[in-house]
Amino acid sequence: MAADGAPLDVVAALRRVLLALVAFGAAGLIAELVLLEHYESAWQYTPLVLLGLTLVAVALVARRPSPASVRFFQAVMVLCVAAGLVGVFLHYDGNVEFELEREPLLRGLGLFWEAMRGATPALAPGAMSQLGLLGLVYTYRHPALRRVPPAQSPGITIDPSERP
Repeated sequence: MAADGAPLDVVAALRRVLLALVAFGAAGLIAELVLLEHYESAWQYTPLVLLGLTLVAVALVARRPSPASVRFFQAVMVLCVAAGLVGVFLHYDGNVEFELEREPLLRGLGLFWEAMRGATPALAPGAMSQLGLLGLVYTYRHPALRRVPPAQSPGITIDPSERP
């Protein structure tokens, strides 16, 4: 049984499904960004590079889930979350700039509404954050990160406060 009471085979199966969803999502987002020609500037290359790194991290952790590979995967997932948030800001900011060029007197809620509905999908980068969060769920209580207590012989108790 796992720590949460679920059978280990169910937890392992769910973990495999989560990892497959991360891989499928990353591949889909790469295809989407390439089809949209999302590579006009360095900022636009960032999600492509990060999604490629996500596929590498998925492959590493699927092949050999060691503490190092799981930690690397976690780091990439945190970067995905951050990149998604930065992307939402950049898309929104670009839309605000465009809307103000079209209608310089636009302010407040009107400007916000037009920027959110602008030419660049303001919330689309949020998919990167979702992907990162899904990956972090995969690593929750991952067996590779479990600390193994020191082995004890029968009848001998190791007191951690008594260090040599």
